[in-house]
Amino acid sequence: MPGENLSRDEAQERAALLSVDGYEVFLDLRSAIGESDQEPRTFRSVTTIRFRSAEPGATSFADLIAPSVTAVSLNGKDLDPSEVFDGSRITLEDLAAENELVVDAQCAYSRTGEGMHRFVDPEDGEVYLYTQYEPADSRRVFANFEQPDLKAPFRFEVQTPEAWTAWSNGSGELADGVWKFAETKPISTYITAVVAGPYHYVTDSYSRTFDDGTTLEIPLGALCRKGLAKHFDADDVFLVTKQGLDFFHDNFDYPYPFGKYDQAFVPEYNLGAMENPGCVTFREEFIFRGKVTQASYERRANVILHEMAHMWFGDLVTMRWWDDLWLKESFADFMGSFSMVEATRFTNGWITFANNRKAWAYRADQLPSTHPVTADIHDLQAAKLNFDGITYAKGASVLKQLVAYVGRDAFLEGARRYFKRHAYGNTRLGDLLSVLEETSGRDMASWSRSWLQTAGVNSLTPQVILNAEGRITELSVIQEAAQSHPELRPHRVAVGLYRRSVEGELTRYARAELDVDGPRTVVTELAGEEAPELVLVNDDDLTYCKIRFDENSLVTLREHLGDITDPLARALCWSALWSLTRDGLMPARDFIGLVLRFAGRESDIGVLQMLHAWTDSALTHYAAPAWREEGGRALAEGALRELRIAEPGSQHQLTWARFFAAVASSDADLQLLRGLLDGTAKIDGLDVDQELRWAFLGPLASHGVADEKVLGAELARDDTASGKRHQVRCLASRPSAAVKAQAWAAVVESDVLSNALVGATIAGFSQASQRELTAPYAEKYFAAIERVWEERSIQIGMDVVKGLFPHLQDRQGTVDAADAWLAAHAGSAPALRRLVVEARDDLARSLRAQACDSAAAAAS
Repeated sequence: MPGENLSRDEAQERAALLSVDGYEVFLDLRSAIGESDQEPRTFRSVTTIRFRSAEPGATSFADLIAPSVTAVSLNGKDLDPSEVFDGSRITLEDLAAENELVVDAQCAYSRTGEGMHRFVDPEDGEVYLYTQYEPADSRRVFANFEQPDLKAPFRFEVQTPEAWTAWSNGSGELADGVWKFAETKPISTYITAVVAGPYHYVTDSYSRTFDDGTTLEIPLGALCRKGLAKHFDADDVFLVTKQGLDFFHDNFDYPYPFGKYDQAFVPEYNLGAMENPGCVTFREEFIFRGKVTQASYERRANVILHEMAHMWFGDLVTMRWWDDLWLKESFADFMGSFSMVEATRFTNGWITFANNRKAWAYRADQLPSTHPVTADIHDLQAAKLNFDGITYAKGASVLKQLVAYVGRDAFLEGARRYFKRHAYGNTRLGDLLSVLEETSGRDMASWSRSWLQTAGVNSLTPQVILNAEGRITELSVIQEAAQSHPELRPHRVAVGLYRRSVEGELTRYARAELDVDGPRTVVTELAGEEAPELVLVNDDDLTYCKIRFDENSLVTLREHLGDITDPLARALCWSALWSLTRDGLMPARDFIGLVLRFAGRESDIGVLQMLHAWTDSALTHYAAPAWREEGGRALAEGALRELRIAEPGSQHQLTWARFFAAVASSDADLQLLRGLLDGTAKIDGLDVDQELRWAFLGPLASHGVADEKVLGAELARDDTASGKRHQVRCLASRPSAAVKAQAWAAVVESDVLSNALVGATIAGFSQASQRELTAPYAEKYFAAIERVWEERSIQIGMDVVKGLFPHLQDRQGTVDAADAWLAAHAGSAPALRRLVVEARDDLARSLRAQACDSAAAAAS
């Protein structure tokens, strides 16, 4: 739509011209219920904006994406909507010094999770609404100036069907059938929020007395759909919330500024969560319908704390434009783990960070689309794609390195000054660097150039020279960079030396912490130490790098990886070995062999789950095609062996059960899964609850054992929103040409499905065991994606372009087809081209890894 993709230049021009004094927004959501022949279904939105213009007589525009506009008035003068509204912008001519704009529009309910999302619960027919805006979808709900640096106070009024409750950023009261909410502090449009419906709501409170004797009272609330109420462990949500509020008040010295603190767990949510001040939204999958491991509770706690950190980093102080998105996301990602480790029961959170979050960053940083942490964001489409592993996980990793560089006290004091200096304002990179330079005395400009303003990941490799007595003469760290991004950086690292004890445990006996800078750095402190069996650079995970090993260390890991006693060190070694596999330097079958040999001894459940995910990827994408069947059998046998010997009822047993289902393919494997479902087979302690039933039905469906009738019967047993998503995924996974054609049409040729069901259909469509069945869709994919990108919302466009890329057609011809599309579509949307470039690069990486694996087989 013309003007929908706001550019940075347009935003800067508008910010220089306008200042916004306040919004009043009225939404009539009574149309959410009942029958409607209208398509799309709409609601009334009336917005009053008071704003000033630095240049009287100038022309600007307001943002609104709506099916129709009923009326527009500017400074009391009625404007013709057909003349001033083009579908995404309202032209505002001849502005006064002080202005009042009133827009009365019919806005559309969403099925894509963007704007005002409407969900009908299949279990009871109830309707639930919530908003999701970032980066720029509040304009789908009310007229505004949709950019982060035009902050203003907001006052919302929401009319709902009877018996509904509504929530927004401020506290609300029901008066004359309308929910009226307290005016907010000055905030950006993208973090305003409305949630409405017959939600189940639980309350609590938080109190904090400060040193000056004043007390802060924060009303707490947590809500979910009624159908999930029986599963909702709100007490644990509140526990983590209070622990987080204690931590941030202890360390930020700035009282929580937004009054109440509601947390809404909502259906069909595209993200993990969103930091709307006073009304945080989360995906409802964080309410667990069945048994899960501690890793799931840790993940939820991390997200709760990540969003809470945003109340300061992002909401109180906001980036001026999306170039500096990292100013909020990197900090929230880092503070989520930092606070979780220090304030909650999840004290091993840095292991998860090293093993999980950093894996996301390392992948993103090796794509052709990698970018500096501080990115160059030209427009909103580019902004949408930059919610990525660089902005979140690499940025957080860099901040972890920064804490090691400047010290914890200087870092936190810098944060405190940053909040006080820029409260309710907007900032750029330099604003943060200046306070950190004040508090640390370090040259932050130099650090920033190396870590924030260049792209790519360095690798660090130890070199060990021993004397005749078997002691270290010299240990050095070699730093390398990819040719495409040759920057070498200063790294604060720990180097650990490990040897086996008499009992066979592989433990650290020496450690040196130092600054690695340049291509070669000698670790003088370790000269004279006994010869190590394992050298671990970046021990304790202080910096952001790819860990490499010397040959002796690799030999040790192949034989004794499971003997490493420290869980963080063990996780770092696993991560480094996975990096070698992805880079085509370790054969996939070797990595899979290490998992089969040592994963059963892994104590950290999050690491074990990550190993399972990596192993599945190794078999599907990186193993030589001729070995896949053999490798799959070995994995299924190993998973079943570990499942049978795991402690009954333990989280390890549950994890191995899920992994066994993921790799099961033989008749015997599938028969066991059927038996576990119908009760004719049993494994002591394994509770096959509803979520695990769907996990077992997935492979049964994809291998043609569970048909439509079986899946329909399971849906009747679990006739819920979750059950429907599982059923749709399983239906699309069946090995039938007709099924694939139907799934393709439902996603590519139609926009009837909601975002959640689009995702479920795509997940079912692509199955590793069905490469031949989906081969014809490679050509169809490249023929369709530009039309899909132009016709669908950006979220659905991203889902389709990423999810249906023919990554299972792992041959050079598919790479060539991607190259041909890119060459023929040089003028296509940069965001679309980026997605294709990334998928193409993943496929090329797969082929290189497969070549490595094939070469290993030939050499053996």
